[in-house]
Amino acid sequence: MPNTDISILVVDDTKFSSAMVNRVIARAGYQDVRHANSAANALKLLEERPTHVLIADWLMPEMDGLELTQHVRQLDESGNHFTYVILLTAKEGMEALTEAFEQGVDDFVNKSHMQDQLLPRLLSAERITTLQNRLLAENQSLIEANAKLKKLSPFDGLTGLGNRAYASRRLDETLKHVGSRGGAACYMLLTIGNFDAIRKQYPPLILSQLLLSVARRLRQLVRPLDVVTRIGPNQFAIITHQPDLAHCGGSSYRRLYEGINSKAFKTAVGFLSIKMLLTISACDEDSLAPDPEALMALAQAQVPRAIESASIVSVSWGGRTIPA
Repeated sequence: MPNTDISILVVDDTKFSSAMVNRVIARAGYQDVRHANSAANALKLLEERPTHVLIADWLMPEMDGLELTQHVRQLDESGNHFTYVILLTAKEGMEALTEAFEQGVDDFVNKSHMQDQLLPRLLSAERITTLQNRLLAENQSLIEANAKLKKLSPFDGLTGLGNRAYASRRLDETLKHVGSRGGAACYMLLTIGNFDAIRKQYPPLILSQLLLSVARRLRQLVRPLDVVTRIGPNQFAIITHQPDLAHCGGSSYRRLYEGINSKAFKTAVGFLSIKMLLTISACDEDSLAPDPEALMALAQAQVPRAIESASIVSVSWGGRTIPA
């Protein structure tokens, strides 16, 4: 039995052919049927609402069935939809049919056999277009669900480290710990200074290998309870709790700084060196940053100083001096 819920658009500029098509469609019980007397009018109707099956004459003035099919495929692509295209033709021979298939036509009905051929072709078209559009809808749902998961995920997809949202949450926890139990919250921002030059010179695969290597080395260089994150394309961050501000100066992290900058990273194109900038922002219970974003922004604001001085830059939230 036909699925009478599918939509059909009939495009034909000859009353005789159109009448024959309408008799077959009406006999089958299809309800959602629209008509257009030209390809241009058909495209207007499709822009208003797509159709499941398009039945069109191959030979029409101004725009023939093949050209119409190309426009339909463009609309399908933009609308994430599939339209099953059936052309009515008196043409025969493999050459003509091959050309039409290459242009995106799905099936043909010979006008001289329309009474016998059209309904079976419609039933076939109905099954295929229903399946194709269901697959397109399911695929779109998967894409949207995946995008939502990525947005909600606290982890960086490449390195497996926590992302910026995760860094902000863990820094917030550290600030609360400092506020209740003392000590100092230390936020280290590591920026790859020559990232753009590397990205221009090497393909994405090599860049990914480099970033993964940086992430692995950072894990090796920090203490077990320190939190390593990747907060941007060329930036990593480390969150740590220290006994006091004196432990948040550049000398405390000289080993980490040199461990990243002194040894190159192995990739498929050989060993690549990076120029890592290190800026540190910290606070203690006497001058506590109001929120994690404020402390993160403070470290970000010091990046130009780190570029200019080519050294570690450390600042405290309250403006107090952090011993070098």
